[in-house]
Amino acid sequence: MKNHLFTFIIFFILCTAIAQEAEQWRGPNRDGNYPETGLLNVWPDNGPELLWHYDSLGAGYSSAAVTPQAIFLSGAEEQTGYIFSLDHEGNLLWKTPYGVEWTESFPGSRSTPLYYDGKLYMVSGMGKIFCLDAGDGRMIWDIDLIEKYGAVNIKWGITENLAFLGNKIFCVPGGEKHNVIALDKDNGNLIWSSEAMGEISAYCSPNIVNHNGLDLFITQTQNSIIGLNALTGEYLWSHTQPNEWSVHANTPYYRDGRVYCVSGYGKGGVALQLSPDGKNVTELWRDDNLDGRMGSFVVIRDYIYGPADKGLKWFGLEWETGKKVFGENIIKKGNITLADGMLYLYGEDGNVVLAEPKQGQIIEKYRFRVPYGDEQHWAFPVFNQKKMYLRHGNSLMVYKLEAK
Repeated sequence: MKNHLFTFIIFFILCTAIAQEAEQWRGPNRDGNYPETGLLNVWPDNGPELLWHYDSLGAGYSSAAVTPQAIFLSGAEEQTGYIFSLDHEGNLLWKTPYGVEWTESFPGSRSTPLYYDGKLYMVSGMGKIFCLDAGDGRMIWDIDLIEKYGAVNIKWGITENLAFLGNKIFCVPGGEKHNVIALDKDNGNLIWSSEAMGEISAYCSPNIVNHNGLDLFITQTQNSIIGLNALTGEYLWSHTQPNEWSVHANTPYYRDGRVYCVSGYGKGGVALQLSPDGKNVTELWRDDNLDGRMGSFVVIRDYIYGPADKGLKWFGLEWETGKKVFGENIIKKGNITLADGMLYLYGEDGNVVLAEPKQGQIIEKYRFRVPYGDEQHWAFPVFNQKKMYLRHGNSLMVYKLEAK
């Protein structure tokens, strides 16, 4: 009897782990750190081997969500947004329209699909949040956030890479009453709503962190960094963080009771100390060197690495103090990710750089230029099964990174 019970428990745990599989924005912890090992640390002159590319994604800035079953991206053709599902050889499995997409300044899809528990979740630039079956692309539910929750669209279209916890999908409509909401992942029903600061959304993709047993929802809205109880929606704290255009597109980072946020347009970063109960924050330091507009940053042990908004500089800061230890021109500003202990810099000029992080220094090793795609180089690289998935406009390129 005991053996049967043990077998059942193991089976239940395995099934639960498989069912709760998730692929989200900037890796498992939304911090740009991918848990890959055994990757190439020496590149040929023209970069790692290109396995395949798919060139019919339409306009968009979505990164890839990669699962063992398929690859998912968003894109727009004329006024219509689509979710694309590709197999691991680059063949189209299905393509589902989700409605009108952003067609004004920088037209195209904004957000990366969240894969969670066999479903896909995304919010469009026009404020529609929806859920698809990841297997066949069938629409399960959709909600117009502007119509139902008073969402306010913003200058470059609503942009948010959705976060999740348990049965909740979180979203920031930015309305006065329904400023932040949590929806049931299976049917889209409202679980809780918070007025928070009542500020409009600010292109920020939130983070869900656990601080001394408290699940915290942290994001940036128009002029503020805010923290809410992720389970109940209780508004806990805010900290002033305005910039010129109310653009705060970098996901907040948490470690050891400290929150670090970065904003562009010269604002820079701020480190906040959470109180033990998570209900208050105190500013520790500010820095205006590392002020990437939407290229984010990575933290490795005692240092923060990331780009500047203006000019060509890339910076390294001390985690404890914010003191600058490195600032040099490498490539044009862009985004940064981490895999197998190495930095990957993807510049707006189309260059991809492999660099070694060393005590706050960014030491370039190799580089290549992206060969396909169009428009802006804004999508973040994704790493999965020793491959790099790199989107540029209408193209997805997949590179082999497995060390020989």
